[in-house]
Amino acid sequence: MLRTACIIPARLEATRLPRKLLLDRSGKYVIQHVYERIQALGVARVVIATDSEEIRAAAASFGAEALLTDPGHTSGTDRVAEAARLLGDDSLELIVNVQGDEPEIDPEHVRRLIELMQGGDAMGTLAEPLERADWDRPQVVKLVLDARGYALYFSRAQIPDGGFAAGSPLHPLRHVGVYAFRPDFLQAFCKLTPAPLERAERLEQLRALYHGHRIRVAVVEATGARGIDTAEDYERFLARLETSKRGRQHEER
Repeated sequence: MLRTACIIPARLEATRLPRKLLLDRSGKYVIQHVYERIQALGVARVVIATDSEEIRAAAASFGAEALLTDPGHTSGTDRVAEAARLLGDDSLELIVNVQGDEPEIDPEHVRRLIELMQGGDAMGTLAEPLERADWDRPQVVKLVLDARGYALYFSRAQIPDGGFAAGSPLHPLRHVGVYAFRPDFLQAFCKLTPAPLERAERLEQLRALYHGHRIRVAVVEATGARGIDTAEDYERFLARLETSKRGRQHEER
């Protein structure tokens, strides 16, 4: 495996659900669920990059390494890039940006992305089959690929057109917000001029495509897991967690 640092950007005051990373009705913080799942990968470093002393203290309570970063960052990628610089580890071959609000992230999917990046690409991400119920939801990002598995475009709109039409040979994909970067490309990416398409779609990854860079995509099986953006998302996460717990208890009997 490439020598990898997984960095989890963790902003305290999220727009739609402030302080969501510190919600703990499950018995663990949301950010703790993410950290523990990624820690299971056995990569060189797993680090939380935050703008908050409160999150850093919470991270310390469950044994995580956390770095304080500039509160003025406008994106998680900028925060990850600063954290990578603060690490100062020239032996790292890959930086993986893992969202702090994805408590059900499958570590094996992240492993698949890391393995795919051994081919030498500068940037990569994940996708999974799109559920029909998400076709009309702009908050669910769709993408289309070329024949070699590189992203052609990402959009909040319905792409490809007719993706769920009867008899269509197309297989719509949902973007999963995990990014892998070569360390030097991560720093270069953050210096690129934001693209008009990026602003229109509110999708930072379009900056790379706009400037002529390729994004390798690992397509993984759908898990049904979702990020925590709203209070309703958190309630659904708790319900899935309880269902999973009951299933394990039943198997042990």
